[in-house]
Amino acid sequence: MLRLSAPAKINLSLKVLGRRDDGYHILESLVAFADIGDKLFLQKSDRSAFQVSGPFAVSAEDDNLVRRAHAALETHLGEVLSCRIELQKNLPIAAGLGGGSADAAATLRGLVHLFDLDEKVLLPLAQSLGADVPVCLETAPAMMRGIGHDIERLAALPPMDIVLVNPRQALATADVFAAWSLAAESEASAPPRFDNRAAVLDFVKQQGNDLQAAACQLVPDIAACLAALEESGFAYSAMSGSGASCFGLCAPGSGFAMAARYRTLREKDWVVAGRLIGAGDAKIDEAN
Repeated sequence: MLRLSAPAKINLSLKVLGRRDDGYHILESLVAFADIGDKLFLQKSDRSAFQVSGPFAVSAEDDNLVRRAHAALETHLGEVLSCRIELQKNLPIAAGLGGGSADAAATLRGLVHLFDLDEKVLLPLAQSLGADVPVCLETAPAMMRGIGHDIERLAALPPMDIVLVNPRQALATADVFAAWSLAAESEASAPPRFDNRAAVLDFVKQQGNDLQAAACQLVPDIAACLAALEESGFAYSAMSGSGASCFGLCAPGSGFAMAARYRTLREKDWVVAGRLIGAGDAKIDEAN
């Protein structure tokens, strides 16, 4: 049996540079990954099966990017890849943390490993499954541009803890973009260099998240989460992606204490502490 992690994808910054004629938005985002996320378990079998467990489990019969990734690989190869897949859903749904995209990327990586396939199939299939799936194929931080397919991998970010919070409300990306004003579009930034933690914090403070104001209008609890993060004393806090999840960055080793401080302000929220990770941290393990 293969055991894989699907780490949360955090948009530490997000700028909307415009909109294409086909309706897709042109983005620029500093993306990082945390040691927080979903888990997948894959095993060859005579007959394919899919099940979902965990605190945010949904019906296995619902449309799911894990099932779509499995089907896309079978269609591409023109053969059946019979296996059992279990998804342990630890991240909230529609939370701006790339959970579904990370699940799809992990599924593709796992199936390629399980059936000893050519890794060249990974990127084109990932691109066909969604804008955020390609960046989730690796856990290295990246500058993601365009519609998500222009990815510049970066060196590991300086060590930082991160606390993720969610008001337990789902928020559809399409709704946020519909509420976002095109007049607020930004200009592209110069390629960043992150020699130390202060450089990362300076960059994300300058960049911000162009979708944050629109999301706060749709879900006022996002603004309340951000206010609680600021009151808790994080070095930087913002919304991730299109929301509704937010994050706070803090010094290494302080994440759990900062999360506890946040919980005293908003007990009802989903709150979890971890650290930012680098390339190779999301390994494929063979478990008995």
